[in-house]
Amino acid sequence: AISRGQSLAVGRVVVGPARSWCRILTRLVGKYGHHVVTVEGIGNSQKGLHPVQKRIAAFHGSQCGFCTPGIVMALYAHLRKTPQPTLHGLEEAFDGNLCRCTGYRPILDAAKTFAVDANSCAGESVAKLGATKKDGACTGKHEFWEEGPLSGFDGVEISSSTKSKLESAPKLDEGKEELPFPAELKDFKPKSLAIKGSSVTWYRPLSLEELVEITQTHPKAKIVVGNTEVGIETKFKFRKYPVLISPTLVPELMALRMQPAGHNAEFKCDSMEIGAAVSLTAIKDFMKGMVESGKMKPESTGSLVAVLDQLRWFSSTQIRNVGCVGGNLVTASPISDLCPVFLATDSILTFAKKDADGKIAFRRLPVSKFFLNYRTVDLREGEVLVSVVLPMTRELEYVKAFKQARRREDDIAIVTSCLRVRLQPVSEALAEAEKKAKEECTKVEPEVAKLAKKGGYRIQDASFGFGGMWKTPVRAKKTEEFLKGKCWDANTIEAAVAMLGKDFPLNKSTPGGMAEFRKTLCASFLYKFYVHTCQRTSKEIENGKQALPPEENSATTVFERPVSVGRQTFQVNPSQRQAVGKPISHRSAYLQVTGEAEYVDDLPPKHSMLYSAMVLSTCPHGEILSIDASEALEMKGVEGFFSAKDIKGLNEVGHWGDEELFASKTVHCVGQPIGVIVADTHKQAVEAAQKVKIEYKKLPAILNIEDAIKEQSWLGEQKGYLIERGDSKKGFEESEMVIEGEMRIGGQEHFYLETHCSEAVPSENGEMCILASTQNPNTTIETVAHALGVSAHKVVCKVKRMGGGFGGKETRSVNYSAAAAVAAAALRRPVRIVLDRNVDMATSGQRHAFMGKYKVGFNKDGTLKALDVQLFSNAGWCQDLSIPVLHRGLFHIDNVYYIPNIRAFGRACKTNQPSHTAFRGFGGPQGLMVAEAAIDHVARALGMPGHVLREKNMYKEGQRTHFNQVLTKCTVRRAWEECMRRVDFKKRQEECKTFNAEHRWRKRGVAIIPTKFGIAFTAKFMNQGGALVHIYTDGSVLVTHGGTEMGQGLHTKMVQVAAGALGVPVEMVYIAETATDKVPNTSPTAASMSSDINGMAVFRACEQIAKRLKPLRDSLPKDTSWKELIHKAYFERINLSAQGFYKVPDVGYDFATQSGPGFHYFSYGVAFSMVEVDVLTGDHQVLRTDIVMDVGNSLNPAIDIGQIEGAFTQGMGLFTMEEMVWGDSEHTWLRPGTLFTQGPGAYKIPSFNDVPLEFNISLLKNAPNPKAIHSSKAIGEPPLFLASSIFYAVKEAIAAAREDRKKETGDGSSGHFTLNSPATAERIRMACPDQLTAKLGVPTEYQPQGSW
Repeated sequence: AISRGQSLAVGRVVVGPARSWCRILTRLVGKYGHHVVTVEGIGNSQKGLHPVQKRIAAFHGSQCGFCTPGIVMALYAHLRKTPQPTLHGLEEAFDGNLCRCTGYRPILDAAKTFAVDANSCAGESVAKLGATKKDGACTGKHEFWEEGPLSGFDGVEISSSTKSKLESAPKLDEGKEELPFPAELKDFKPKSLAIKGSSVTWYRPLSLEELVEITQTHPKAKIVVGNTEVGIETKFKFRKYPVLISPTLVPELMALRMQPAGHNAEFKCDSMEIGAAVSLTAIKDFMKGMVESGKMKPESTGSLVAVLDQLRWFSSTQIRNVGCVGGNLVTASPISDLCPVFLATDSILTFAKKDADGKIAFRRLPVSKFFLNYRTVDLREGEVLVSVVLPMTRELEYVKAFKQARRREDDIAIVTSCLRVRLQPVSEALAEAEKKAKEECTKVEPEVAKLAKKGGYRIQDASFGFGGMWKTPVRAKKTEEFLKGKCWDANTIEAAVAMLGKDFPLNKSTPGGMAEFRKTLCASFLYKFYVHTCQRTSKEIENGKQALPPEENSATTVFERPVSVGRQTFQVNPSQRQAVGKPISHRSAYLQVTGEAEYVDDLPPKHSMLYSAMVLSTCPHGEILSIDASEALEMKGVEGFFSAKDIKGLNEVGHWGDEELFASKTVHCVGQPIGVIVADTHKQAVEAAQKVKIEYKKLPAILNIEDAIKEQSWLGEQKGYLIERGDSKKGFEESEMVIEGEMRIGGQEHFYLETHCSEAVPSENGEMCILASTQNPNTTIETVAHALGVSAHKVVCKVKRMGGGFGGKETRSVNYSAAAAVAAAALRRPVRIVLDRNVDMATSGQRHAFMGKYKVGFNKDGTLKALDVQLFSNAGWCQDLSIPVLHRGLFHIDNVYYIPNIRAFGRACKTNQPSHTAFRGFGGPQGLMVAEAAIDHVARALGMPGHVLREKNMYKEGQRTHFNQVLTKCTVRRAWEECMRRVDFKKRQEECKTFNAEHRWRKRGVAIIPTKFGIAFTAKFMNQGGALVHIYTDGSVLVTHGGTEMGQGLHTKMVQVAAGALGVPVEMVYIAETATDKVPNTSPTAASMSSDINGMAVFRACEQIAKRLKPLRDSLPKDTSWKELIHKAYFERINLSAQGFYKVPDVGYDFATQSGPGFHYFSYGVAFSMVEVDVLTGDHQVLRTDIVMDVGNSLNPAIDIGQIEGAFTQGMGLFTMEEMVWGDSEHTWLRPGTLFTQGPGAYKIPSFNDVPLEFNISLLKNAPNPKAIHSSKAIGEPPLFLASSIFYAVKEAIAAAREDRKKETGDGSSGHFTLNSPATAERIRMACPDQLTAKLGVPTEYQPQGSW
């Protein structure tokens, strides 16, 4: 179950008119009188699928499937609402949905097949890249779903583009019957409602009089429309609101109309009345209609356009469909998108309440006087906000709204603003002044006389509204006063920037952080507004010269997203059997698109089932003095509280014995489990857990890497870990140049869509069955057995599927299963635990933050001679997997470059954060990033293009890595050359150079980055897999293996392997689940090894059966069917069951002796990316990405390409967007040790809007890998680092901006500069010094804060 943003996974549609909404935030009682449609209602596996469901499944748009129902409903709602859907509209239909697996491209392709303008999609159907049939590598066309024509394509390179899919896909059947609108609702007449529940009374009045009567009777009642704020408060802040009122049928609050000048005494212009309960979608549609209709003069629409600009990026479609403007005002969020618009335009609010005579009295108030303090407004007891009146703009009055967030789509603002000025021609101002002087017998004011010499315009009035700069939405009053009467020119704006600094004197301790960035954004918005207004006036206003050079116009450019396109290219190999190598869909896709696929929390509750919630530490480091659960135990529905004293077995988890299941004496981080509460419902358990009182004696806390280094706080070997090759000291002495630097990489939240969850079901004789969302069933049963004090053979763990894992469920999931099992064993009742999103993020660990210090020696021709690197990882408070994570970082410190002398040293820092853990790449991306930072530094020091330096030093076949492993079948140069050719790299460079010369405030950059990723568990014993294969008498095949399915398509590949080995169709093979009583002692599904080890185990099991069947098969006629063969085999008493086992040969590196192969083989890839950066805000857009990936002979090209796209998108988040913020010395506005970025409200992963506009994937052809099943290669982790191509393309764009600044000022800001990861908007903007940052006093090399 997903908390806070449940629409990520589950959507609902209200039909008539159709609109989608967020289930978790919407009260069912509020939909009285509506027709509600769910994903189950539009289609299912028994009655047939809706075309939406079919397309998403067929286009490989579902991997883990947890988000799929919500995505299906978002598309369905858009199609129901939009009879003529367009490519562009469909591209924007998913702004309220997230997916962590797919990379979004296949979902968008599926959606576009419904577009009426699909034929206008750009791109070619087939890439002309092949040779001849004689070469066995000619090209063909295949539309990338399993029904496509693969026969006869052996040895062919297949290319499928977005355009070719749209041309080939079946069109939506317009005659298909949709769900009919219920007859009962066609003539539905609403009535007043008063529904009393056990804890809440719900009112729905029909008139304003009725509404104010209820509010007078219940002055503390909450008025809710979309429930978007109250829903959050009740769920996460445990607020109680016994009376709720829905005003959506009160006519005055639903008004939306234009009013002529004079209708409102406060305005001399036309205005628009907006009812407080009108949905944001309705406002958007109405305003858009007014602007586009031509009924209004363009100069009158400024206020409407400002609102529309903010609504474009306001939350999501699901929220806009139910959220209202009144809620946006009354909640008084300091980072509101709309409030700055109402502030800047001097809008008026209307309130209503009953007076002493019982009549309705109205009160009007300017918005500027409404906000009193943080979340406090001038709304009096018993009063109702009725409407807001928005004035239209007049001639020479300009309004513009701005917003910058961590992500454009569905994100709250860092800073939002609306700026308004009213100008007056200086000639007109002078005439007025002369007339006044003549009438009063005085002289013309000196300021006006000075302006007359300049010409242009004078500022009559200015009002600037901001969000994110104060504890309320606020006006920049000092700046406004300063501007009045001044000339509208660049000098005035530059001076106004300094005044903004006085209006908003933020500092390091300001809540929200990012003080310098927020101030800089205010200045940037002002400059953008200045350019925007100058463009509108279109007159010469500075001494007869054009106001702005042409390149300055780029300041106002906004990111417009055209329709994205992509191409997927792969090869079908003649050596592969029919089933293997075919791009078949994920075997669960058709269940996932209908919502029928079951996850742990979807399982029907078992008899007498209980629910549990963790009791967590709120102290980063301290001794536990007392635990008092008495208040919690007295609460309704609570069945028990269990802590360390209640554990019958070992209170110990983890591989190293350094972690307790429940803290007994000492807590080491905020979020450490101290106990578990069990209750009748999940809600009761969560609320009761908050009532357990714990007293601590606080101890000193280490909160980041720098603190750990200072205190010498390490995990693992205290001396650290070292890999060394050659003589680095001598290498530096022989180098012509030496540079030193530092690179920091922030942590990353897994953000699997299904949070940690488990169900413990006790049975007789101490048995326990665990149904878990885990990558590690074997460790789960071991940990549960230890906690219960029983043997492992009495515990079974079963895994059907996970809603994502990415490494986060490799070890951390077992703790929650064990906690539930302890309670279940004690109470003899089933216990389920499902973590809320904020709890999951705060307690279960993330990707390790790293700090790398490097020293590089090299010659002037670019030859690398020596590298000395120190890696420090933030491990959290206990070991978990931090040591092998650090090891992999050290193994990958060379990336693809041969450096004869390397010294790589690393330490795992022990800090008072939750133990950080495995995450896709497992330390590899961090080590690779430090390597590329060093390469980038060298290139800038030499003035050499980065791609030239990289190619010069790239590994060659047969060379050895720094850990002494010989590289065989090293394909990185082939992949590099193919990628360079596909993108026409030099041409792209020239395009960027031309663009950058023409645009001062928009810059483009390109980068091409290679990767080498080692494949194996670095712990030798884990490189093993098992499988069990049964064939039943009807010929059907049941496969069980040691791997778990988390969306990566492992089960699908195993089905293909089994079908290929047995020579049967894939439909004959089924995998039900992973279970420890079927295949014991399994390795975790991790390290990208699962297809290799389990595939070989499945293959060997099938081989055994095939060998047994061969004599019988040979004795039968050739046309004997499979079913007949198996039937006869049964009667011949042939064993139709087999167990397969596989261990990876020749792996196991020993750090003590620095010997042994670290990996079984390596995967290689190359990525090119082109980006465009807004220099003034730090926002960026990925224009194009091309990836060439070596996957050997692909077991399933569709799944492998899906993994590449998904990993790349996750890497995009790691390197450019996703930022963990912890309470530490850099973030003093937070409580020490607490995680600020909890939940999707504060933590942002890439969305549909972040997909590269052109996204091309090519699987390297003719690259078989003899070391894995069917010559394939691992795919889950290797592509992730390729997203660093975006990071380094961004860095190139920043370098272009810095070069411009150097030309302007000669301040030397070009050349090498530090850009830490992730390259957020803050880091990008602050790396681009300009006259605005200089005016604010920001140092040229300012480095934003970070949690490392």
